[in-house]
Amino acid sequence: MSRLFAAAPSSPHPLKRINLSQRGYAISNRLINWGTQLLGKEWDRRLLGLAALPIGTILDIGANEGQFSRRMSRLFPAAQIYAFEPLPVALAPLKHWAQQQQGRVQVLGVALGETHGTVEMQQHLYFSASSSVLPTTPLGEAVYPIMAKQQGVAVVQMPLDAAIAQLPPLPPGDLLIKLDVQGYEDRVIQGGEQTFRRAKACIVEISLDPLYNGQATFHQIFELLSRIGYCYSGNLDQIQAKDGHVIYLNALFINSSTASCSETFHAPGLAQNHDSTASAMKP
Repeated sequence: MSRLFAAAPSSPHPLKRINLSQRGYAISNRLINWGTQLLGKEWDRRLLGLAALPIGTILDIGANEGQFSRRMSRLFPAAQIYAFEPLPVALAPLKHWAQQQQGRVQVLGVALGETHGTVEMQQHLYFSASSSVLPTTPLGEAVYPIMAKQQGVAVVQMPLDAAIAQLPPLPPGDLLIKLDVQGYEDRVIQGGEQTFRRAKACIVEISLDPLYNGQATFHQIFELLSRIGYCYSGNLDQIQAKDGHVIYLNALFINSSTASCSETFHAPGLAQNHDSTASAMKP
């Protein structure tokens, strides 16, 4: 760990050149992302079940600093990735990484929802990945104290279908959507129904505990996706509290409009759950 933050002999460490608030954000983000990478190896192995599909395009909705996009670029090296992230603090490292990907990753700096306009996001100052258009609940801040320090940031919002209409035609192959927008999932789906109908698979982070005011429930997300042809295919992982109940999970949905879910995959163990003990992390 000390080597990660060690200063170069010839120049000050980058963290020493920023103010205390920025430094706290940088350190907390690095530590949490590092821990998440260690816990994610099993998650990646199970995600390889999606290799049965000819994934040509990936929509990373709620990309933050590109954690998911980086994983997918290794697992699906031929896929074109479109990463949606509205927060400037996360956009900078995301764009820096994307510029090194030889055109395979395009970054779109907008929030996605039902409507066009400007919305205020609650940026979590010590861990931007948990930021949301929705305010946190007292329970959310009690379970994850790192979410408590916040500030409002105005961002541009548009529907997913409108954003996709402005892009060149998507490459051949199946479309994979990842949706991680901290309780705002139902609004994104409702503003992107045509795009979700085109996709073959969707990975959705869903909070079962009420961490955000007005967050979409598992039932609401299940109903919305079921109506447009998806079936629930299990959890890639789930995060538990100390008493054993599930706080949130990453669920896999398969679009069965052209084939049944059982026909789409034959990878054993795809729908098995992987339980992890809750910590101060919120991937």
